[in-house]
This record gives sequence, structure tokens and C-alpha cells, in this order.
Amino acid sequence: MEFNVKKLASDAGVFFSRAMQFTEEKLGQAEKTELDAHFENLLARADCTKNWTEKILRQTEVLLQPNPSARVEEFLYEKLDRKVPSRVTNGELLAQYMTEAANDFGPGTPYGKTLIKVGETQRRLGAAEREFIRSASINFLTPLRNFLEGDWRTISKERRILQNRRLDLDACKARLKKAKAAEAKAACEGDLWSDEVEKAEHELRLTQTEFDRQAEVTRLLLEGISSTHVNHLRCLHEFVESQTNYYAQCYQFMLDLQKQLGSSKGEIFSGTFVGNTESASPAAAASPPAVAATTLPAVPTIPVVPTIVGVPNTVAEGVLNPNEVKPPASGTRRARVLYDYEAADSTELALLADEMITVYSLPGMDPDWLIGERGNQKGKVPVTYLELLS
Repeated sequence: MEFNVKKLASDAGVFFSRAMQFTEEKLGQAEKTELDAHFENLLARADCTKNWTEKILRQTEVLLQPNPSARVEEFLYEKLDRKVPSRVTNGELLAQYMTEAANDFGPGTPYGKTLIKVGETQRRLGAAEREFIRSASINFLTPLRNFLEGDWRTISKERRILQNRRLDLDACKARLKKAKAAEAKAACEGDLWSDEVEKAEHELRLTQTEFDRQAEVTRLLLEGISSTHVNHLRCLHEFVESQTNYYAQCYQFMLDLQKQLGSSKGEIFSGTFVGNTESASPAAAASPPAVAATTLPAVPTIPVVPTIVGVPNTVAEGVLNPNEVKPPASGTRRARVLYDYEAADSTELALLADEMITVYSLPGMDPDWLIGERGNQKGKVPVTYLELLS
């Protein structure tokens, strides 16, 4: 117990001495040992790395999990060293609702079939999102978090020790200076003050050695920030690669879905027309364009020639033979291609972004498709991939 009391008193004395030295430095009443310029640059670089790493880490977490409540829950699970429960992504939840709705409406109906197709794509998008979050968390977030919770804590601890060693050193310098000044004034008590000077010089040598040793340790840790940057650079490349793969998958999934919906639209609307024709009056059945105008969504206007010589009746039913199609005498337009498009079969025309083609419509065609010509090539093209020009 006696030893603990003495140690406590000694620690209190050291703390008081450091506090006095720090206060006098702030008030300009004491000198401060300055670190060299290189060391100061290392400190500034380390602080900059820590601050920006924290900001990038927080914003990446927001990107991967926009829900703040979910982020707080994940943080608590992590601190409690428990496994974070698996969550259903928004895309997977939407897919579940669409599938259930299709079962209620009838999976054999046009609406039910489309809901199933879209729901399956949403499920694939949700699974891709889940994999992207997992990959980004392992390859990018974890190294950043390890730096802040590991290396940076060690650097901060050694910097605090170095600060205390510097305060002890400056306090010893101040005591030695005072002892020498008192020795010069009290010549008659030279022996007494000579002992004080020797004692102060001995303490100064010890504190200087401890300060130099701690400065070297801290310097080595600060120079290791360069290796941290190299590691974070590698992690950044992996994050970008994961993000690229994720968006490429999403783009491909949506292209596939668009093709599926585009190929089924003709069948859906054809079935609608047949049902309307059977139940409508003879006058209404005699004018299918009027029915189409009231049931189909609006599309960019292209004049439709009522009758085209040489075009077989199969065109109106959705079967196109490009060799048998002839452009109308009037009603063609120029169009610029917005995106690359890969033809699904021989009746379609493959497109390249930014190229110019000639387009026109035929009677009875699906309004979401046009006939496109490029030189001697022709075929069906989707309207959504085009910018129609005057």
C-alpha cells in the first residue's frame, strides 16, 4: 500500500510538472522544443490520412447501406462481436411481391407473365447488389477500418507518449536554467547550487535520451503511412472493379429483360386485338388502327403509309422478312442510335451507338418497333434505342 501511495504521489508530481510546462508554453513564458521540418510533415500527412480515411469510410458505408437505422444495427452487432443478420435487398423484396402478385392474377395471363419476368430480373439485381456489398465490405471497408482501429491508434498512442517526453524534456531544461541562474547569484552557497545543477543536468540527459528514443519510434510509425497509402490504393482498385462488375451485371440483366418484353409485346397486343375484334361490332372491327390508337401508348410520330405495295400480310402479324420489305414512298425519317443493340434474330438490325439510319413504320407493326435501314441492311429496331430526327 505504501508503494502505491508513493507511486501515486510521483505520478501526480509528473502530471503537475507537465501541466505547468504546457500552460507556460501556451502563455509564451517557456521555451518549447521544436521538432524538425521532416517530422512535422510526417505528422501533418498522418493527420490528413486519418481525416480523409474516416470521411471516405463513412460515405462508402452510406453508399452501400443508405438506411441509417440498418447501419446503426450493423455497428452494434459488430461491437458486440455478433454476426450481422442477413437482410433481403430491396430488389429481392420487390421480386417477391411481383411473383406473389403474378400468382394471384394468374401466371398464364399476359400481365402475370410479365410480372414473373420482371420479378426474376429484380431478384437477379438484388443478388448482384448483395454480392457487391459483400465484396466492397471485405476488400475496401475492412482495410480502412483496420487502419483506423489498429495502426492509427498505435500512432496516436506513441504521439501522446512523445508529447509527454517533450514536456518532461522542456521542464528539465527550465529547471537546469533556473539552477544555473541561482548558482551564479549565490556565490557563497556555490556547493549547494552546484549539486542542484548536477542533478538537473543528469535529469536532462535522461529525459533527452527518452525523448530521442520515443521520437525515433514515432518517426518509424509515421513513415509507415506510405505503406498504408499503397495498401489503400490496392483496395481502391478492387472496390472499383467490384463496382464495375456490379453495374455491368445490372446493365446486362436489364438488356435481357428489355428484349424479353420487346419480343412478347407483339404477342400481348396481338391477343388484345383479337379479343377486341371478336367482341366488337363489325364497324369497330373494320378499323383496327382506331382501336390501336386508343389502347397503345404514345410513341414518336412517324407517318404510316396505309398501303405498301410488295409487303406481305405477314408483316402485320409480327413476322418480318427484311428482303421483302420496301420503304414507303414518303414517311421515312432519319434517326440517331443512342445505344448499342445486338440483334436477337435475323429479322432485327444490329445497331451501333451514334450511327445514323433511316427508319419508317409499317401497318400493324408493334408501335415500339420500326423498320431500320443502313445501306443494304434492314430489319426491325427498337424505338427506345433511337433519337428520331426531323
